[in-house]
Amino acid sequence: QVQLVESGGGSVQAGGSLRLTCAASGFTYDRSCMGWFRQAPGKEREGVANIDSGGRTRYAESVKGRFTISRDNAMNALNLRMNSLKPEDTGIYYCARGAWPSCSGDFNSRSYNYWGQGTQVTISS
Repeated sequence: QVQLVESGGGSVQAGGSLRLTCAASGFTYDRSCMGWFRQAPGKEREGVANIDSGGRTRYAESVKGRFTISRDNAMNALNLRMNSLKPEDTGIYYCARGAWPSCSGDFNSRSYNYWGQGTQVTISS
């Protein structure tokens, strides 16, 4: 069965960095769009970044220039490098598998059919 397991969350001060990893299994990883989403307390879940099967990436405006999404198809892993972190980056970060090889340009969560359990990221000021 499809499994997505996130790791790497934690608590850091503003300006710091974190690297999240999602271990994927149970599907043909290199043929899938993969994405990172986050949900802050009291807010709706929002898309952060995605990467399609060809390696093309998209980022939310709020994280452009600070976050980098990458995929390791040999290891079935999805990564998110987060630099210059801000308190508003705080939330639960989720890895998600897209339903198709290409990614939704608007981070529509309905385009993703499997989700991980999430990992907490807390940024203090």
